[in-house]
Formats: sequence, structure tokens, C-alpha cells
Amino acid sequence: MRIYVLALNEVFDTGLSTLLDTFGTADELAESAGTSSTRFDVTVVGVRPRVHTSHGLSVPVRPATRLARPDVVLVPALGAHMPETLRVALERPDITDAQALLRHWSGSGTLVGTACTGTFVLAGTSLLNGHSATTSWWLAPFFRERFPHVVLDDSRMLVSSSGFVTAGAALAHLDLALWLVRRQSPALAALTARYLVIDPRPSQAAFMIPDHLAHSDPLVERFERWARRQLADGFSLSEAARAVVTSERTLARR
Repeated sequence: MRIYVLALNEVFDTGLSTLLDTFGTADELAESAGTSSTRFDVTVVGVRPRVHTSHGLSVPVRPATRLARPDVVLVPALGAHMPETLRVALERPDITDAQALLRHWSGSGTLVGTACTGTFVLAGTSLLNGHSATTSWWLAPFFRERFPHVVLDDSRMLVSSSGFVTAGAALAHLDLALWLVRRQSPALAALTARYLVIDPRPSQAAFMIPDHLAHSDPLVERFERWARRQLADGFSLSEAARAVVTSERTLARR
């Protein structure tokens, strides 16, 4: 499997290294087990000749536009983690160039995967319109505002749809990499997870901070205010949805 890791300037250090280390560990374990036919040919590519991580480390990259089409391209997160800084980062010319490349590769059959704030780069191509996706849980309100045509489920750690796979916050890069390993060999993915000491975790819900979401999402804030007034009497989902003027499905998802 030919995998390109598309490193953009100010890439999230942990996201980049997690992808590389997971595939490297899987390769080493496959070779040790005598199943070296299951290998991951990973190349770090860029749309600029010089790339630095968000902590200033230099990343050697190969020019993405000069290489053959990959089977898979993964976009690790940007170092900008909050709406204010992420909004600025997404306007950069290198992001625009990367999005054009993702459209080209996706149109040629390449699977596109990303995690955390990298989901904003992919969603900005419009390729995710009409598809299900996830993102960093605290950025869900900003994501919905920016990409209303994407079916977002921020409670899930990983969401795959036709031609795309998205993962949640920060260390969900590990879940993204293991998902790809599992497609090649479920046994190798399970072994890799044991060596990396990672448990199955299909949901981000346990990590969410409700107060943060309430102050970031007007719908959640309206629901919280209404629900506090109803605590003594109790209420149903349908009553809550009517009170905040939305559908039961939307309220449950948010």
C-alpha cells in the first residue's frame, strides 16, 4: 500500500509522528512475524519545499506534485487548534494548493484520510459534502458553521465513508493509522495496538467538556438553559427539541 503523508507547514508534531510511528511499528511487527508481504510504503510529501512543524522542527518532504498517485493520502492536523487561529491558517496559499491536490487525487481513486484540524483542510475541498465525518470535539460548532453540507458526528472517534476517512482530536491520528492497518490485516492491527498500548475507543464522547460545547454552540447553550429549568419535572427528547426549535435527530447528535 502506497501511502503519502501530506505534511503542511506548522503541522501538528504529534499527529505527524503518530502516523509515521504506527505504520513503522506495524511494518516491524509484520517482518518479525514473517508476514512482510503486508507492508506500508509511507512517504512524507509536501506542496512546499520547506515544511516546519508547529514546534519549529524541519520536516524533509518530497514534492507531492512530482510523484505517482498514491493509494492513500493522509493529512495530519495543523498546529492551530482553536477557531481563531485555525480560521487564519486555512486561508494560507499552501492550504489552497493542498486542497487542489486532494481533489485531483480523490478524483483518481485515492483514499483520503485526516484527523483533528486536518478535517477542516479536507472539508474545504467540498469533497465531504453529503458525507459523514468527524472532527475534534471542541471544534464541532465551528465545523458545522463552516461546512453545513457535511454530516458531522463529533461523538465518534473515526468515521469512514466512500473514499474518505476522518478521525477526531489529537491522538485520534493513532486510530486513523490503525484503521488502515486493519484494512490490510486485522491481526496485525490488533498486535500493533497492543505494542502501542492502545485500547479500542470508538467514541470521543467521554472526553467532551459540556460547558465548553455549550458556550461554543448556540443550540447546545439554548438546550442547557431550558433543561436546567425542567430538571425538577423531567422531559423527553421530543419536548426538548420543540423547545429549542430543532429536530430530535439534530439535538441528539449535538
